[in-house]
Amino acid sequence: MDELTLAVVGIDFPNADKSKSNRRMELMLCVPGDPVELRREPKNPHDANAVAVFSGRGVQIGYLSAERAPLIGRRMQQEEHLAVFQALTGSMGYVRIRFGGGAPTLPAPGDAETPAPNRAATFDPDAFYPDPEGPEWGA
Repeated sequence: MDELTLAVVGIDFPNADKSKSNRRMELMLCVPGDPVELRREPKNPHDANAVAVFSGRGVQIGYLSAERAPLIGRRMQQEEHLAVFQALTGSMGYVRIRFGGGAPTLPAPGDAETPAPNRAATFDPDAFYPDPEGPEWGA
């Protein structure tokens, strides 16, 4: 059994249904722990590995990222899995999936896996927050 937090992308695109339902609005209605459904879309014209994400109300809220979809889609075919809504932060939604049986557990606020706005962290606007060490970009 293992669990993963996965990003949900494309939340600002309208759905293709008759009402052009709003993915972001649907995400805003989700509560952490709500069940979500992952559906493989092998006939998707843009990506045969696409995995769509639907709320418990049956409204599409986006897709798993193209980098994760092939692996997750393959595992979905081979293993029992359950997924729940985890968080909405800015332009990304997050879901938690558990393979191998049982319900996924949500990380506690403050855990490294919890998206930043849901962490119980404090922000000091007067403090200095340097960028992490990285390559030199000088001209």
